[in-house]
Amino acid sequence: MKLRVIVTGATGMVGEGVLLECLGHHEVEQVLSVSRKPSGLTHPKLREILHSDFQNISPIADQLTGYNACFFCLGVSSVGMKEPEYRRLTYDLTLHFAQALLPRNPELTFCYISGAGTDGTLQSRQMWARVKGETENALLQLGFQDAYMFRPGFLRATEGQQHVLSYYKYFGWLFPVLRAVAPNYASTLAELGQAMIRVTQRGYLRKVLEVPDIVLLGKR
Repeated sequence: MKLRVIVTGATGMVGEGVLLECLGHHEVEQVLSVSRKPSGLTHPKLREILHSDFQNISPIADQLTGYNACFFCLGVSSVGMKEPEYRRLTYDLTLHFAQALLPRNPELTFCYISGAGTDGTLQSRQMWARVKGETENALLQLGFQDAYMFRPGFLRATEGQQHVLSYYKYFGWLFPVLRAVAPNYASTLAELGQAMIRVTQRGYLRKVLEVPDIVLLGKR
């Protein structure tokens, strides 16, 4: 199945890594990046929509038709944020975008990046884990043809990425160590992008994917 993919968050480290995998994959024929700023990439497959307010999708909604996958990589850190604001920028924003896609793309598979430690039971003491869990649960119940929740841990950036988190230049060297001593917590962005493509094409036995699932599916 040839994929026509919407990617959000392409100016972040995760979104850019996933976007690069989509552009390089021979079974992805179109990629639409929806973000607040230009990705800095040019490619024959790539089209970009710049949109500043993800809480109001109506101005661009008619351009979000004809796709069979959405890789939602947009997200914010919860550091220093109160729960109502974090919820608005995580649960509300994600569901608003997903609900705009659903009636326009009946065959779409929605893949959401949450994170290791997300709690789908909503019992965690960590505010972000509960909000992410609630977001996962809502997406799974929304009615897409298929939906998968991805929970990556420590990620290794793809060579040549422009948008890398500031901490990565100090801690990126730890990846081989973590991969060796704690393999259930470390994967590459290449594996993540490939895993998202693969579940969209072939499905998977679990709807919530932890790091071992990502590594398994991400093998080229």
